[in-house]
Amino acid sequence: MTTTAADSGRAPAAIAPEPTDENVWLEDIYGEEQLAWVKEQNARTESLLEDAAYAELEGSILEVLDSTDRIPMVGKRGDWYYNFWKDQQNPKGLWRRTTWESYCTDSPEWEVLLDVDALAAAEGEEWVFHGATFLRPPAGEPYRLALLALSPDGGDANRYREYDVEARAFVDPAGGGFDLPTAKGNVSWLDADTLLVASTADGLPRTASSYARTAVTLKRGESLIAAPRLFEVPEDHMMAVVAHDSTPGFERTFAVDYIDFFNRTNLVLRDGSWVAIDVPTDVNVSAHREWLLFRPQQDWVLDGTTYPAGSLLAAGFEDYLSGGRDLAVLFTPDARTSLQSWSWTRNFLLLNLLKDVSSEIRVLDPSRSAEGPDGAWASTPLDACPPLHDVNAYAVDDEDESAADGGAGNDFWLVATGFTTPSTLMRGTLEPNHNDGAVPGVGSRHAVVKASPSFFADSDYEVQQHFATSDDGTRVPYFQVAARNLPLDGQNPTQLSGYGGFEISRTPAYSGTVGRAWLERRTAGIPGNDGGGTHSRGGVYVVANIRGGGEYGPSWHRAALKENRHKAYQDFAAVARDLINRGVTSRERLGCVGGSNGGLLVGNMLTQYPELFGAVSCGVPLLDMRRYTKLSAGHSWIAEYGDPDVPEQWEYIRTFSPYHLLRDGVDYPNTFIWTATSDDRVGPVQARKMAARMLAMGIRNVWFHEALEGGHAGASDNRQAAALQARSQHFLWKALADGNL
Repeated sequence: MTTTAADSGRAPAAIAPEPTDENVWLEDIYGEEQLAWVKEQNARTESLLEDAAYAELEGSILEVLDSTDRIPMVGKRGDWYYNFWKDQQNPKGLWRRTTWESYCTDSPEWEVLLDVDALAAAEGEEWVFHGATFLRPPAGEPYRLALLALSPDGGDANRYREYDVEARAFVDPAGGGFDLPTAKGNVSWLDADTLLVASTADGLPRTASSYARTAVTLKRGESLIAAPRLFEVPEDHMMAVVAHDSTPGFERTFAVDYIDFFNRTNLVLRDGSWVAIDVPTDVNVSAHREWLLFRPQQDWVLDGTTYPAGSLLAAGFEDYLSGGRDLAVLFTPDARTSLQSWSWTRNFLLLNLLKDVSSEIRVLDPSRSAEGPDGAWASTPLDACPPLHDVNAYAVDDEDESAADGGAGNDFWLVATGFTTPSTLMRGTLEPNHNDGAVPGVGSRHAVVKASPSFFADSDYEVQQHFATSDDGTRVPYFQVAARNLPLDGQNPTQLSGYGGFEISRTPAYSGTVGRAWLERRTAGIPGNDGGGTHSRGGVYVVANIRGGGEYGPSWHRAALKENRHKAYQDFAAVARDLINRGVTSRERLGCVGGSNGGLLVGNMLTQYPELFGAVSCGVPLLDMRRYTKLSAGHSWIAEYGDPDVPEQWEYIRTFSPYHLLRDGVDYPNTFIWTATSDDRVGPVQARKMAARMLAMGIRNVWFHEALEGGHAGASDNRQAAALQARSQHFLWKALADGNL
């Protein structure tokens, strides 16, 4: 059976002309001449950065990443708690499990299921572990079979191999074990002998975004190419996804036609045919047992009622599919508060909120309604969120009905962190509270299970939240982390970080790397403004919550889409000016850093606001916005940035394409552009071309480095991650504090 979603796109009447590009030759990622250029640039950068101070810094960062005192985060399956762990002895990592009783001790006893380093050595492949998907066992039996996602280079393409956790071995393909070729896509168990697979392997078609276009039903022993087609999407859509929900009593098969990043059609399989869930394509839909939840990205008008963008709504699954449109309003955003995520326990719904970028958590009880006409469920705040912290709650195992491991289906995890607060893992239990006079609420109790150590003298620093005013009057929040009693003399080396895209929020988070590599580092001596000679001081770390992100929900994101992209850059520049105007720093001491879409952000700071910054660290970036849709997975981001092939859209896209905004005679700040050869999401091409053009223009204060492995993260193990972070941090410090580039 094959179903094709309607094709909503059409080719433009005319294609916008491409500006002259002398560096197209660098788009051959693995070409011999191209890699020779990369190695030449790497050598130049390494000769600048990899001095004795760099080696010390890299070792300090690696000590944080390899620390055995870190919290081993776990996921529960049946009676076991699973964890993936990397350290100095196991750089590629161990997939392992333990019991609850053991996990609660200071030194859990782990059963190692897969040693990825040993696997890589045995097979001669640099495997990177990307997770496991378990088959639900028959009632009363333990979880046993899983599909392991293994990437050969850290990129997004995975090989899926069936693994038996009881035998601690892969299931032999010769005996019928599943082993899917490396490709982009997703896999879901239908039953013990059947997978639902969306893949680009074995010649299966892919979309223009490089993702899977079709899904198949794969039986043991069959090949992908011979498997019957289950679902298909148009080539100009982003990707096809299929999944089976095996929750007992609520077994359902779903497909999603991702039209683009923010629009999709959700379908459920009924009597052999796909039935679309009737909502606008920009309404996010999720199913849980008897419930459907909806989160609209724009205001949704339904039967005369307007549901605001960013709200959360609920309906009975079967009632909605049958035509019922009675929706319960579970959350309504306001100017300061947004919904970030939610999680179901057995009987309750946990909402993770942000209020001015600080966490709030609410617990909803579907069995009880609050007062009012909108059918809202009774809501109780969870008292676990200190100001200026990020705290998230999610279910431990909503299907656990026993108390054998000290918990049950209404247990939840709490993960709390802050810029100067090491992460803490807590476990709690939700239960009805009938002692409240008016509307019964939900009681909870939670206790600390694990706590991360301090990696720097965090009590010496304080976190402040400030608001800058952007060009159009919008208040833009930002966090400032600095030593107590910070001198406001404009001389503090300051690192400004941001993202501003895809509704991704930048929230408070503890980082031993930032603490050691930036906050605690000391200058050789900075001239003071008090007549007292030079001062040794550490750095200031700043995170900007600009538009394009999700800190205030979908409206904050949509405010900087496409032709309004400049608002994200104006916001970031406003924060930079505010830091300078407040005396925190100065142009010579202010640097900015960003990766991926954040690389595009700081690329625009480089080209549009060079007067504000002394240094720019630009990682795995988008920079050539004329050709980005033709490179790696770029076509999938048209909904965010626009289509440069369409003349009218290229007219505004060109205004934020750093590769095309470079000009002769400009005093550009010191610039470090870094990327990874194996990044199959953004790819290394745009970074290469930007650096090559700047060097050809005679701009000598630009340096380029390309990791030869590591995927979009730029690193596939802790050693690579430490080197990547050390280069960026050391570059910024040399440029802004030491002044010796």
